Amino acid sequence: MQDRVSRLNMHGMLAADRRPADSETAWKTRFFWLLLGVVVVRGLFLVFFVESTDLAGDEAYYWDWGRRPDWGYYSKPPMIGWLNALAGWLSGNSEWGPRIGALLLGTLSLVVAWLFARALFGLRTAFWAALLVVCTPANGALSLFFTIDAPLVLLWTLGLWLFWRAAEVPQSWGRWILLGLVLGLGVLSKQMMLVFPVLMLLWAALSPADRGLLRRPGLWLAVLIEFVFLIPVLLWNARHQWITVQHTAHHFDDNSHSLGDYVVTFLQFPGLQAAVYSPVTWALIVVVLWQLSRQWRAMSRTVLLLLVFSVPVLLVFTLLALRQEINPNWPAVFYIPAFLLAAAWFEGQITGRAAPGWKKWSLWVGAVFSAAVYVLALVIPSVGWTGHNTLDPFAFLRGWREMGADVGTYLARVPRPDKTFVVVLGHRYNAAEMAFYVPGQPTTFRWEPDGKIMSQYEIWPAPTDRVGWDALIVYPDSEKGKLDLSYFIRRFFAKYEKQGDVHIEIGNGRAHDAQIFFCQGMTEWPPSKPEQLARDPEMKARIESKETAKP
Repeated sequence: MQDRVSRLNMHGMLAADRRPADSETAWKTRFFWLLLGVVVVRGLFLVFFVESTDLAGDEAYYWDWGRRPDWGYYSKPPMIGWLNALAGWLSGNSEWGPRIGALLLGTLSLVVAWLFARALFGLRTAFWAALLVVCTPANGALSLFFTIDAPLVLLWTLGLWLFWRAAEVPQSWGRWILLGLVLGLGVLSKQMMLVFPVLMLLWAALSPADRGLLRRPGLWLAVLIEFVFLIPVLLWNARHQWITVQHTAHHFDDNSHSLGDYVVTFLQFPGLQAAVYSPVTWALIVVVLWQLSRQWRAMSRTVLLLLVFSVPVLLVFTLLALRQEINPNWPAVFYIPAFLLAAAWFEGQITGRAAPGWKKWSLWVGAVFSAAVYVLALVIPSVGWTGHNTLDPFAFLRGWREMGADVGTYLARVPRPDKTFVVVLGHRYNAAEMAFYVPGQPTTFRWEPDGKIMSQYEIWPAPTDRVGWDALIVYPDSEKGKLDLSYFIRRFFAKYEKQGDVHIEIGNGRAHDAQIFFCQGMTEWPPSKPEQLARDPEMKARIESKETAKP
């Protein structure tokens, strides 16, 4: 009898041991089904999206960077240009390259966030964290648009996970070196990665159990490796008048506004954050961060890590919103640990009390908001909302393909195709979109009238070596006013004539308009207006007296 009882007790103990294992397996399986569903749904949507919309201006701009890989660009470090070079090579420079690149990096970011959450809180909470992230419009956009945020979010999330692993085994040189390499790649993606080592050191200083890390050479080696990656970027900037630094500083220019403008700007910040992260989820994150921050000294080192990597910088952005507009994507990486905290709070792993109500509403509302974006994209063309300023959030993605095709018909008729280059006036997006969508994807040039460096096109060499060549000049947004080609341009060609108009209807009064001019026999690449006037003061007087108004 005693042996039978012993056997029953042993069987019960084994069953008890199996239940947690089975539960862990179940939560892991749920995540992989979630991941598979996300990839399939977004992949299928991608087929429709590629056919019905064009590349965004930034996407086409970064793709053009990829045709000339370098150690730096006008506004960003080089990673997005390198990734576009790879995507362009693999896809034959089709729209599929950037779109698949965004889906791949966005999916990897979700996997790494799940791994990080699993390491901190276990598989159950990791699943809810992943689902919470999926149920936000921001995550959908991350997997759809191939911009600098795609590599940054992946590398930042990977850096968080690797930092935690290194802190758990601080004597492992390999973990610190791997962390340094990831941080280095991150700093090649976006300047925001420079904040990461600051937050690492802050957490180590605030966490009593981890202050010893500050004396660990491995930690400082990781920081050093990151800054080594920055050296070629700094050297590139030094050769280009520190243009990236100037551009970054321009975001923080002190522009004077009325009190009403400041109030509107400040209120836009939480409004946009609530929209891109789903209203209930964003409100939950604010509540959780507020409550936990008030008791940060009593928090575990795990919770403190997530607080340090979210609260300080989110607070900075909030204060910054008092004086200027904040782009919705700027604080993106600081929400990653906030989502993990929200999921752990759901499960009662921080306070000891679960919050099923918050979980239910966060996930349902987030799912509705995310699904609405996909449904809206499918419905807009069929209900006649295409191009509507309010009802069509994808209007900025329409019409570029058709405009490029129309410009291509003019380019195909030039008498000397091997001695003709393309110039696109106006915003940098015009030049980038035409570079991608004009058949043959020609190199496009942009003329900046003020002589300032306003984009990468002013950093790349101008066609000064093409004296005697012809130019097809695309003059966007000029058709309605029928503006003539600027005298500051046409006087540097032997002949010029207007070839025609491009008018691409998008819908609801929205259109792409441009005039096409053909200029023959360039005598000199047109210098900027200030330079021309400095070289020829008499021309200024003639222009002011309107003597040059006639063609």
